[in-house]
Amino acid sequence: MSRIAFFCIPAHGHTNPTLEVVKELIRQGHEVRYYSYECMKEKIESTGAEYISCDEYDYEQKLTPADGKRIAEDMAFAVEVLVNSTLAMDAALLEQIKQWKPDCIVADSMALWGKLIAKKLNVPFVSSTTTFAFNKQSAQVMQGSLKDLFKVILQMGKAKRHLKRLQEKGYIIKSALEIIQNDNDTNTIVYTSPEFQPCAESFSDKYAFVGPSIRPAETTFEKTREKLIYISMGTVNNDMTTFYKNCIDALASSDYQVVISVGSQVDIKLLEEYVTSSNNRAEFCILPYVDQIAVLQKADAFLTHCGMNSVSEALYFKVPLVMYPQTNEQKGVAFRVNELGAGLYLTDETKMGIQTAFHEVMQDEMYQEHAGEISDSFAKCGGSKEAVEKIIDAFA
Repeated sequence: MSRIAFFCIPAHGHTNPTLEVVKELIRQGHEVRYYSYECMKEKIESTGAEYISCDEYDYEQKLTPADGKRIAEDMAFAVEVLVNSTLAMDAALLEQIKQWKPDCIVADSMALWGKLIAKKLNVPFVSSTTTFAFNKQSAQVMQGSLKDLFKVILQMGKAKRHLKRLQEKGYIIKSALEIIQNDNDTNTIVYTSPEFQPCAESFSDKYAFVGPSIRPAETTFEKTREKLIYISMGTVNNDMTTFYKNCIDALASSDYQVVISVGSQVDIKLLEEYVTSSNNRAEFCILPYVDQIAVLQKADAFLTHCGMNSVSEALYFKVPLVMYPQTNEQKGVAFRVNELGAGLYLTDETKMGIQTAFHEVMQDEMYQEHAGEISDSFAKCGGSKEAVEKIIDAFA
């Protein structure tokens, strides 16, 4: 029996894809320790893995929602948070890992501490990449304006000061690009298909494109109208009451069933009162959270912020997208979906703009056909079993 240590950041979109991999490792008789955070404890323990808390050392969970958005836009700030967390974990985790002696460390691409501890202790390492794999070629999907590019260059200078703190502790890291960019020498699991991954041919055979890890639905969901629209802006940057009201106005006169998942930052009573004060033909259901898999299995269109997890789940079920990305990473995902014809951008967030976008994506069968093609590419991937093979190959 082998020992595998997992490290991840406190984010559902980064944790969820790893859970089926952990289950498969345990099914095959391996011992798994998962270093994570209280908000993820229940779902991690449900896999059979041993959960180890990192809350005492974590900086990310102390951030405000505004800080969370800043991480996505300010590379220097993101590096500062990662370095703070790594140094806080340094002494305690390093000693634990030395004593437990794992055969391999698997770390989320943003869980810098896992990667650096593996390097420091010379433990075989596998990167878990829940977004697109990122190199010079695939970076084209993430490019913004010249202004954005100049801002990144300035941020890299600030980031170097934080990296120096790691170097002083004996961690080998040369540049901020090592944090955000995948390299062809590292064993890497990517939770998408080669067909969906931009420039997949530019990555070495160290990469396993295993497809999205889709959990089973935890509940049942009843579809009560011929057409079902699902709207969700994710769990982080979703304080968007005005936008949700525009969505309600746009769809009020339709015959659709509309499910809106608004997260914890929105006063749900305000939206419920807004719905009841309107003359609606549509059937609205507004909730803080839903079983997204259960809803997507029945949905006909999905308005999304374009988080990689949400997009992968939607496309897996052949659901075309109306895309309203909020961060650079989400814009990169939206670019690829648009490029492959499985969704369209919401460029006008007014009532008429939202109405027009849904009308087009639901009336033009091309969008669903292309979503189906991406879904077929996911089905051809090896899934959690292929991911486990990559992990075992890293140290066998």
